[in-house]
Amino acid sequence: MTEDGTATKSERAYARVREMVLTGELEPGAVLNQAVLARQIGISTTPLREALRRLAQQGLVELGAHRDARVAPLDAAEARDLVELRQDLDPLAAGLAAQRRTAADLAEMADSLARLESLPEDPSPAQLAGHRRFHATLYRASHNAVLVETLDGLWDKTDRYRRHALRAGRSDEEVAQRAEEHRLLVEAVSDRDAAAATELMRRHVETSLAARAAGRLAARDRAARSA
Repeated sequence: MTEDGTATKSERAYARVREMVLTGELEPGAVLNQAVLARQIGISTTPLREALRRLAQQGLVELGAHRDARVAPLDAAEARDLVELRQDLDPLAAGLAAQRRTAADLAEMADSLARLESLPEDPSPAQLAGHRRFHATLYRASHNAVLVETLDGLWDKTDRYRRHALRAGRSDEEVAQRAEEHRLLVEAVSDRDAAAATELMRRHVETSLAARAAGRLAARDRAARSA
């Protein structure tokens, strides 16, 4: 940020390219023509390169030796790793939220649940943000700052895998089941039922879009190896 609180060109470039990557506007594996991308965003290539370096540190972009850049491809091992972490951390956050939530936390959860939309095959940034907001309200209710920061970072990486799984479509039953799980999670946290909140969240992660993506990508790699 500058002294007057406005975002620098590099920060604006980072935010815009990050959004393009996470929403699929820039597809996994896509080669990035930095001159074209800079013109599209309305900046020079210097702040764009700074933004790309930040995104590379987060694993969203890969940078070559000669200023080559591409969106990081989807990776079966990364998808598996993300799910394994979230199988432990999300239930922990849900259990802590049930023990520590405040009235303000419950109001925020109820509001985010009321605004939550089921994700279609090609979700908009607003729909993805609503999904994230619901889970973030639950994470914050744990009142464990380190855990919240960790889960926020995992969410960034996981969004691309959610989109990958959504493109395969979901049945009406699956959509309804996810909505019911969200409702039950809020109910368990409201009732201070830590055991129920923990178990509900564990099942929620195990059957999540990210878990489905991990399975699909692993199957893809197995097929490629046997071809």
